[in-house]
Amino acid sequence: MSHSFFAMFSRMKYIDRWALMRNTRKENLSEHSLEVAAIAHALAVISNEKYGTAHNCERAALLGIYHDMPEIITGDMPTPIKYGNPQLKQAYKAVERETASMLVSMLPDYMQASYSGFFIKQDSDAQLWKLVKAADKISALIKCIEEGKAGNSEFASAKISTEKIVSQLDVPAATDFLNEFIAAFALDLDELQQKN
Repeated sequence: MSHSFFAMFSRMKYIDRWALMRNTRKENLSEHSLEVAAIAHALAVISNEKYGTAHNCERAALLGIYHDMPEIITGDMPTPIKYGNPQLKQAYKAVERETASMLVSMLPDYMQASYSGFFIKQDSDAQLWKLVKAADKISALIKCIEEGKAGNSEFASAKISTEKIVSQLDVPAATDFLNEFIAAFALDLDELQQKN
């Protein structure tokens, strides 16, 4: 029997983000998920090394890889709509849960328990999901910086609101990441090489 989970996973590259915004360069869900995974991993490492936590850094990365996979089916709903009011937010969360269950059912039975935790939040991963959420917002901030660097003022307000959201997350490792890494995203290639 053929199972379709990884064929669906492969379709993340067809889902564009920031649909309501004029983009100088489109960003797809696959690119975003890789960035979130790398940042979530970094946040876990920072937290472990600076704050004495014992996060599973590799699991943080895996949660980051899969965190938006339901959007293959639902699409990337713009933030103002998704979080516009409590009823819409709850309805969208229910759709995401149903979609996640559908995706997990596309795996062979013997794999489903291992993968369901990437979609269905478990208490044991609560702190890792907090890091993934911070990584997701930092990834959005990076997109805003890149668009601004390209001369696109369309993302100026999004940049301000995303910076505010990240600062309110109460994730010390995210603050450290911003302090140590975010400024480099405004540099060009020659500046990046000179700095390092």
